[in-house]
Amino acid sequence: MMPATRMMTASRMTLTMTGKISADMKIKIWMKTGKDRMRVKNDRITAVPVLVLMLVMILAGAGCGPETPEAPGIPESSKPLETFEIHADQEILKPAEIPAKEERAAVFRKAPDAVVPLFADDLDFADLKTAVEGSLAWYRRMAADALIAFGSDTYTAGHMADTLEQFLRLMETGPTPGRLNEEIRRHFHVYGFFEDDQPREVLFTGYYEPLLRGSLEPDATFRYPLYGRPRDLVTVSLSEFSPDLPKETLVGRHTGQAVVPYFSRQEIDGADVLSGRADPIAWVDDPLDLFFLHVQGSGRLELDNGETRHIHFHLSNGLPYRSIGKYLIDEGKISKEAVSMQSIRTYLKTHPDEMRQILDYNPRYIFFQTRNHGAKGCFAIELTPGRSIALDRKLFPPAALAFIRTQKPVAADDGAIREWVEFSRFVVNQDTGSAIIGPGRADIFWGHGPYAETAAGHLKHPGQLFFLVARSPTNKP
Repeated sequence: MMPATRMMTASRMTLTMTGKISADMKIKIWMKTGKDRMRVKNDRITAVPVLVLMLVMILAGAGCGPETPEAPGIPESSKPLETFEIHADQEILKPAEIPAKEERAAVFRKAPDAVVPLFADDLDFADLKTAVEGSLAWYRRMAADALIAFGSDTYTAGHMADTLEQFLRLMETGPTPGRLNEEIRRHFHVYGFFEDDQPREVLFTGYYEPLLRGSLEPDATFRYPLYGRPRDLVTVSLSEFSPDLPKETLVGRHTGQAVVPYFSRQEIDGADVLSGRADPIAWVDDPLDLFFLHVQGSGRLELDNGETRHIHFHLSNGLPYRSIGKYLIDEGKISKEAVSMQSIRTYLKTHPDEMRQILDYNPRYIFFQTRNHGAKGCFAIELTPGRSIALDRKLFPPAALAFIRTQKPVAADDGAIREWVEFSRFVVNQDTGSAIIGPGRADIFWGHGPYAETAAGHLKHPGQLFFLVARSPTNKP
């Protein structure tokens, strides 16, 4: 799975925080790129170059949801600093992103009639109803007149809720394929990203809930900690200091007179820096299983006392995601065609002396919490296997009804893939991920179990993505 990347460079950026972590904290940001310079001090902005805002967004790595293991990021110093600097010789690679030229060409808009897809669904209606009702409840909690963007168009939250209600009523009638397509064309607008009136191709990947073995107490077998949120980790909302700053959140730790980046994976796993700073939720028996739990964002923990717990993403250390899959390809250890979660796992298991170095290549670290239910996405909606997808939340309408066409594996009982077959189905946009960036990326949530692991680990196929919204609401306020 090799998503495209875009490179940017910066000459220098310094972030310094003074005083206590509160709304009256002073923030200073300097940026030099030739003659350009930005300065933010005491909530006053004298200049705001676009590149600065983009860099601040890159530094804000506190998103939720899955992370696809093929995306590079930013290295982290192993030494606590009074300031955080990015120098001109560093390349900042945004993961899984589309080249700038293609981004400008792709426009999210209504589909021309000639390219509206033929709608068909390969799954049962029951799980689709569950997924749609999750989004419906989310919209009903919003103010009815809140606006949801569909490219340059907008619809109210009330309209979005009505869209889902109309769709559920249609599906409850058990329509024939012909009537399904007739009713959708008659009562719904179809949206998507288009380039020259053609649907923009989307790379589909997958994620799932892995199963880990663990214990509430460490011993010789269970010796790898699964951490909750550290007590010294702080988050800083930039927009609270000035409305001209992006609505992004930085993650770090307070060192008295400054907020500095939080510890990297290498520091946490190699130097035991979280001792006294964070309490383990549990201890697991396999460091590789733990790493892939970080990648997936949620999972299930089977304890040695017979209890099973749901483990969920709480927040990250704020450092960017770097792909160990890409690293293994670049080093010539796995071919681009063969890379998958399974092939990465096999390589690391057969080269244990390289494992720590390779895992540390990704500085991003995830902290977890336990819950009494399955995985939830970034909109706090419980995810439905096969129906919930993760997209770039800056580009796509949240919790909205969508339709996808791509491929899925047909697997034997032992997990071996026999073939790939085309499929289409209705899905709902209910999650996001730090590596799911741009209009050409989508991640399907597959749930848990052997098939989910197979599908999530091997899916890296092109396809199409469309969104549906009712032409007119039937329940007008």
